[in-house]
Amino acid sequence: MSDLLARITINPKQCSGRPCIRGMRIRVSDILDLFVAGLDAEQILAEMPDLEADDLKAALFYASRKLDHPVLVVA
Repeated sequence: MSDLLARITINPKQCSGRPCIRGMRIRVSDILDLFVAGLDAEQILAEMPDLEADDLKAALFYASRKLDHPVLVVA
């Protein structure tokens, strides 16, 4: 799975440092927004021909890792 995360790049001089796919100006959030809008993987790949199927998997994997954190309860 780490090979998928290697597809995610973060460069402070590109897209304001937001996570992108393989150094392109396609943000992880752009891919997630397309999924939320109802597009499936085939439609996204047709819409953005520079992407590969593993790029979509990488975006989803990256997002899942960012959301996987413990919930701390402060008494």
